[in-house]
Amino acid sequence: MRARQILYLLLLFCLSITLVVTGCGKKEAVSTGPATTAKTKEPIKIGGIFDLTGPTADVGQPYADGAKAYIDYLNSKGGVNGRQVELIDIDYAYDKTKALEAYNKLVKQDQVAAILGWGTGDTEALKQMIAADKIPYISGSYSEGLLDINLCPYNFLVAASYSDQARIALKWIKDNWKESRKPRVALIYNDTPFGKSPVADAKKYAAQIGIDIVADEVVDLKALDATSQMLDLKQKKADFAIVQGTSNLAATVLKDAKKNGLSTKFIGLNWAADEKVVKLAGPAADGYIGVIPFAFPDENVPGMAAIKAYLATKGQKLTDKNQKFIQGWTSAMVMLEGVKRAGDKVTGETIKAGLESLKDFDTGGLSAPVTFTAQSHRGSEKVRLAEVKNGKFVYLTDWIGYK
Repeated sequence: MRARQILYLLLLFCLSITLVVTGCGKKEAVSTGPATTAKTKEPIKIGGIFDLTGPTADVGQPYADGAKAYIDYLNSKGGVNGRQVELIDIDYAYDKTKALEAYNKLVKQDQVAAILGWGTGDTEALKQMIAADKIPYISGSYSEGLLDINLCPYNFLVAASYSDQARIALKWIKDNWKESRKPRVALIYNDTPFGKSPVADAKKYAAQIGIDIVADEVVDLKALDATSQMLDLKQKKADFAIVQGTSNLAATVLKDAKKNGLSTKFIGLNWAADEKVVKLAGPAADGYIGVIPFAFPDENVPGMAAIKAYLATKGQKLTDKNQKFIQGWTSAMVMLEGVKRAGDKVTGETIKAGLESLKDFDTGGLSAPVTFTAQSHRGSEKVRLAEVKNGKFVYLTDWIGYK
């Protein structure tokens, strides 16, 4: 009897040991399996305030497409520092009230870390909120008014400001003028903060270098006729006219200038110079000069290879895109480089510091090199000039400034 009791106790002891060992083994298996690996990192949220349906949608749509494409491309390569990037974008249709609503949603509800914005009027209206909320903001606007580092510490301009673009155009006119009299220049712009942004600076610089500004012509962004303005230019004998508008406005101006027999040479700033102008204006675009801060899709520059490869994965080609697509892609690239340099702790302040560490940042030839510092968010002062010949922009200069 006693022997049976001892045997029974031994069996219980062995069974207990087996259960403990088995239990420990199971616990170890769980701890080393996928379920206990580090938690998947949260995505980095970036906001987008774009004009997809408003009066600047002719250039706003391809710009937004380029920005979205770059973020998709970046995510396909692993994202930023091991984290995916989530773009939350809103179409505000170039309406300042809607821009404010979009901004508040993105910052307060979605809690984005930075924003890719769009227009001059809305970006300038939001600048105090942007500063207070510490939201790094790269806009499609290159207004000189966004470069006051004390008022706009979180706004960054990837390309030459509109004022610098106008100064460069004026300097080129002066440098290439052959007659003894002063060249006569007209300014054509739309009645918006965007249109008026470079006007005062252009007039001041023109006076400094000996150019007469002979006319201010206001043309609506969606105008289909500019006959009266072109007849005024003809009467004032303008040698040159600088256009601050978008593709549609520029095309209307060029067609009506040709129709009315003007000999004026037209020069379009950034948003008024792309392939769409040439397509819409047709033969009237011949001889038109563009101020070009970003590359065209057919340029053989290193940065175009990634775009070409990305588009191929979507069944698309570079010939399907225009220069404004490249502009949006490049703007997103610069912003996300700032995010990358922010490291693991991604906040508005760390992204700002990341952007301010960029020195001659190479976009692969998609734009001039970009430099930001804590004292200046003027990313570049350089552009190229190109002239339409046989239906295509051909470069007249390399990267140039006005200084």
